[in-house]
Amino acid sequence: MPKLAPARARFSHVSRDSRDTLFLLGVVAWTLAPHAARLPGWAVAFGALALLWRAWLAWTEGPLPNRFWLTAVLLTALGLTFVSHGSLLGQGPGITLVVSLTALKTLELRARRDAFVVFFLGFFLILTQFMYSQSLLTALAMVVSIWGLLTALALAHLPAGRPPLSLAAGLAARAAAIGLPIMVVLFMLFPRMGPLWGRPEDAPGQMGLSGHLKLGQVSELAQDDSIAMRVRFGGGPVPKPSSLYFRGPVLAFTDGVQWREASTEEWLALAPADQPIRLAGEPVNVEVTIEPSRISTVALLEASPSPPQVNAVSPSLAVAPLGLGWRANQPITDRVRLSTHAWTHFAHGPTQITPALHTYLDLPPGRHARARAWALDQLHQLDHPSARDAAQLLLQHIRSGGYSYTLAPGAYGENGADAIDEFWLDRKTGFCEHYAASFVVLMRAMGVPARIVTGYQGGELNPVDGYFVVRNRDAHAWAEYWQAGEGWVRADPTAAVAPDRIEHGRSLRPLPGFVGGALGRVNPAWADHLRAWWDAANNRWNQWVLNYSQGKQLDLLRKLGMNSPDWTDLAYLLTGLFSGISLLAAAWAWWERRQHDPWLLAYARIVRTLNRAGAQAAETWPPLTLAHYLHEHLNLTAQPLMRLLRELDAQRYGAPSRPGKQKFDTRQARATLRAARMLTQTAAFQAAFRATEPPRSHA
Repeated sequence: MPKLAPARARFSHVSRDSRDTLFLLGVVAWTLAPHAARLPGWAVAFGALALLWRAWLAWTEGPLPNRFWLTAVLLTALGLTFVSHGSLLGQGPGITLVVSLTALKTLELRARRDAFVVFFLGFFLILTQFMYSQSLLTALAMVVSIWGLLTALALAHLPAGRPPLSLAAGLAARAAAIGLPIMVVLFMLFPRMGPLWGRPEDAPGQMGLSGHLKLGQVSELAQDDSIAMRVRFGGGPVPKPSSLYFRGPVLAFTDGVQWREASTEEWLALAPADQPIRLAGEPVNVEVTIEPSRISTVALLEASPSPPQVNAVSPSLAVAPLGLGWRANQPITDRVRLSTHAWTHFAHGPTQITPALHTYLDLPPGRHARARAWALDQLHQLDHPSARDAAQLLLQHIRSGGYSYTLAPGAYGENGADAIDEFWLDRKTGFCEHYAASFVVLMRAMGVPARIVTGYQGGELNPVDGYFVVRNRDAHAWAEYWQAGEGWVRADPTAAVAPDRIEHGRSLRPLPGFVGGALGRVNPAWADHLRAWWDAANNRWNQWVLNYSQGKQLDLLRKLGMNSPDWTDLAYLLTGLFSGISLLAAAWAWWERRQHDPWLLAYARIVRTLNRAGAQAAETWPPLTLAHYLHEHLNLTAQPLMRLLRELDAQRYGAPSRPGKQKFDTRQARATLRAARMLTQTAAFQAAFRATEPPRSHA
């Protein structure tokens, strides 16, 4: 600790300009830091070196670099930006240039004008952060940046003396608080015109389930612990984890290596194979909030046959049925909330064989030869087997055949080997897609129509807000086969090898990061609770802020009594509110202009009382000048008022009796006013000021 004392003493005696510059540099560094992961390496190094160099110059109060060197560095930054991005136009190059120029501008902080340029560049950089992330963590970090920049701006407007940082920070907080109501009104009523920040193609999002599947693809997605969607149930009992199947793409076609879903034209031919839908039991109300995924798949709880109600930032987003699943008319680049009814007990598909079902028997020629031979051999051992018998045979083989379930099964199909043959007959270790694909191939080999269904299974209940959190690691693949007299029947081979995965919805978790692993080792329960709290806070942020769409705005107007509101009503209401706010601001400004110090108001009343009785005193005279004026005209008659005026003058201009600001004494002011009124009623006053004369200077 003694070694730190000289450094602290030196910092406490650093000049005002150096302190303010160091503070501004810290705020700029905080604002630039989130961009580090998205910028070229040279830009990160350039910004860090420029800020450190400027901080050293501020600390040592050294001279700033001349404009020749700054121009050379600027040209270098332009050249490196062009080399890195291939252009100087566009979002990526633009942000790289703004970051570089902001760091470079700090090296010419010579006057307050230069500081203002850095302030506004900082505010612009805050906006650019939301082009990449609109998370709660980003918003909190940028609130700190705004407060810091406003504090630096307040310091720039306090040029005299050495105002403490706490004073400037308080002024910044009050300024932000004054603007907060206007910000809230704009947020709630300004018409939504599509995505709030950035372009749709720049929207964040983890690539989720697609219409293609290759062995190992789902296990790669399951390594991602980010949230795919949040689900809330209402109106009935919450389904068991084993019933939480969120249906995504259905994969019907394979070339022996990759599976794919049907095209739009192919679906038209296959549609009879998914009709009709037979529902049983009572439905459950489901609200699903889907995170941006850049794909059009909408994974809803099986079965959700009725069109969901869509609440999205983009009013053009619509959802259409595709078999038993749903698909959006455009990639989901913004957070979308859907409400629907789901039946966990259902059946679908024809009960008798139809031509459309033959497609689900196709296998590529020359592929999976060993697995197909194995299937036919097993089939011959059964006596008139049904589709259900064949499915139970395969599931039982998985349970007893030495298979294992893992996130990292390794690559299959290398060196010309057939992936299905290698998995089913040799290595016997895989993830859900290995089991689902092999099950479907073997069922087709036995003459049973079958297909792969991808989506999500399970989820984790957040006890803080009651939402089920479905993560990308809950991505899953299962199978459906056709049974005569019933239709399509779900079969999940994963339940045979890892029953806990399905019965309790416990997916395999990827390895935690450094911080998460450390917290888990110290106190696993506390780490889980902290994670649940943070997930709930993020959900509230998503629901109330990021998912505040035009639909919610119109709902607000309906609650205010408008029957059929549209965006023009929003514009009228916003115009009316701002007109009212402007009038209130004008009234406040008028009232402020009429407000004075209470001492000045009281003294002005005393002077006006004397002048109404005939005196010619000016309100600009101080009390001692007024006392001298009264003594000159009234001599001893004015002594009581003169004594009170001297006390009033001492209260205003004299040294306080104790440290701190001296308070205005209203009793003394009233006594002085009464004395002035009594003096105006005396014969001496009336005789002295009967004939008016122009006031003389008593300065």
